[in-house]
Amino acid sequence: MQILKFITAGSVDDGKSTLIGRLLYDTNSILDDQLEAIQRANRKNDDGTVDLAILTDGLKAEREQGITIDVAYKYFQTESRKFIIADAPGHIQYTRNMVTGASNSDLIIILIDARKGVIEQTKRHSFLAALLSLKQVLVCVNKMDMVDFSSEVFENIKADYAQLAQKLRLEKVDYIPVSALKGDNIVYPSVRMPWYTGPGLLEYLENVEIETSSPAQGWRFPVQWVVRPQSEDLPDYRGYAGRVIGEGLRTGDEVIILPSGVRSTVSGIELDRNPLETAENGQSVILHLADDVDISRGDFIVQASHPSETARSFEADIAWFDQKPLDTGQVYLLQNHSKVSRIKIAEVEYKYDVNTQEQLFGEEIRLNDIGKVRIKAADEIVFDTRRNFPENSRAIIIDPRTNITVGAVIIQEVA
Repeated sequence: MQILKFITAGSVDDGKSTLIGRLLYDTNSILDDQLEAIQRANRKNDDGTVDLAILTDGLKAEREQGITIDVAYKYFQTESRKFIIADAPGHIQYTRNMVTGASNSDLIIILIDARKGVIEQTKRHSFLAALLSLKQVLVCVNKMDMVDFSSEVFENIKADYAQLAQKLRLEKVDYIPVSALKGDNIVYPSVRMPWYTGPGLLEYLENVEIETSSPAQGWRFPVQWVVRPQSEDLPDYRGYAGRVIGEGLRTGDEVIILPSGVRSTVSGIELDRNPLETAENGQSVILHLADDVDISRGDFIVQASHPSETARSFEADIAWFDQKPLDTGQVYLLQNHSKVSRIKIAEVEYKYDVNTQEQLFGEEIRLNDIGKVRIKAADEIVFDTRRNFPENSRAIIIDPRTNITVGAVIIQEVA
């Protein structure tokens, strides 16, 4: 059964947590003890109904303030699909949390308050969706009950967002008018919006086609662990454990080990001690090669016909997570899958104005800022560019003094 991972994003009080709570409630995906806990919390909506948003507000501060701070993950399934939902915080202060949740999502649901329309956080989250190369955007115009379910309001917001999407080059965008509080167009069709004839949210999620990696794009295999038990039963066993990125990995493929550049051939694929002829995107497997070559944790095994880039200097978009501004004189660590390398931010080229997407020159990169930088590494970095293979263009930056993740980067090109 296919798994769809999606994230909800929007401004504070746009109704993200309520939408997820309604989706879980109306699909009977809430356990009895969870429902009892919600009722005991005694947090009510204005109409006296139980506040379903509390389902995703896991932190005590979230329940007290009625806002989302951390990224909350929820799971449910229907006969068609399994779903993993990330509820991202809407406040600008927690933009870094939204980046974290979106980095592993197939689809983003951007909520817009029907009374407010496209606002700053809408633009910020849409810009992040474009940077992270999310394949599908769904705009849910929420709180339609607060504007008398007006088709004119919905169409005006749709037109405004379409202009933003065109500017950001978001190609696959769909729109649904909803009321998460009342349940309109979430699981059940709305009788109060007869002018809307498209699918409801659940129907959309069950049927949306998410673009996956093409075999023509190649595959990547970051080595997590070298498996050498050296036991009496397996004295000569040598395998390489990791997770497949992309499609097309099969026994017999010619490969290159990066960054060394040594070539070999896949002699076997193993999953739970069972041999496979092919491995799918996202599968954690053990690869066997025809030759005994020097491979360590952090190396990459890649398809010889579609190799990755290797370089010590490259340009990247960066999202900054730390209270301290980015310091071009500081040595940081770059972690790309299991590979950790020492780096310096050689230059801040510019910072983005997320409202206008303009480039601002000569400014510091501070908490929640997004900009473009040039990075220099102490050794060869194996990567792909966002344009060619977005799933292997992402990495995190760590401050070695505190071991805190201070930023995330999306590599654009070799410098």
